[in-house]
Amino acid sequence: MKFKVISRGDKRSNNLKARMKQHLIDFDLVYDREEPDLVISIGGDGTFLEAFHRYHHRLNETAFIGIHTGHLGFYADYVPDELEKLVIEIAKTPYQVVEYPLLEVIIRSKTGNKTDTFLALNEATIKTPESSVVFDVEIKGERFETFRGDGLCISTPSGSTAYNKALGGGIIHPSIEAIQLTEMASINNRVFRTIGSPLILPKHHTCLLKPIVDRSFFITIDHITHNYTNVKSIQCRVAKEKIRFARFRPFPFWNRVRDSFISDIN
Repeated sequence: MKFKVISRGDKRSNNLKARMKQHLIDFDLVYDREEPDLVISIGGDGTFLEAFHRYHHRLNETAFIGIHTGHLGFYADYVPDELEKLVIEIAKTPYQVVEYPLLEVIIRSKTGNKTDTFLALNEATIKTPESSVVFDVEIKGERFETFRGDGLCISTPSGSTAYNKALGGGIIHPSIEAIQLTEMASINNRVFRTIGSPLILPKHHTCLLKPIVDRSFFITIDHITHNYTNVKSIQCRVAKEKIRFARFRPFPFWNRVRDSFISDIN
């Protein structure tokens, strides 16, 4: 098996990376930066997102697993004290693959044929430094509403526990192939109206956002922000691709939610 270890970069995470790397090499696994079968993330959820985006072109071949060294690791199955146990499991035990849905975002320009396509593990957010965003929102080819407000968040089921949750969106189990559209401070008065609730769209429904007012937009894909002008449309839908998690033991999604948000810290 070929593997790659990605560290958050702090001293503790780097030490764990060095130990993990050496132990696995001692078990005759191959360290491969370019085409790993397994990517091990050591850090927090930000480190895991970095690992995902570094290898998003290999989702059919590469699986991911995490060790969290921070306060919250929603995507991590292991803690540092379990490093040796994880090494033995990777070296000796075939892992189960669990797949989670992703978000596809396609940004089309008014000028020329420029099109940018991204995959998001957590969410895409759309904001503007120039007053409010104003979009016609189309769902499955038909106009649904005109949105005016601070911005929009489009999340995956696994990302529904992140920024989406902070905006009042619902938590969706990742076995459901859907995306969620959640408003940021929408304007609702006698003149302007929005639905005012998060929208959950199944995989065969595409959401198309068409700017009504020319703005520059900050479009953030997980932790990466891009600045766009002359935007014709932003298309969002459940991606054909999925992320593959390597599982050596069960860790139910609702247990992750409970441990992240409800359980007391001992």
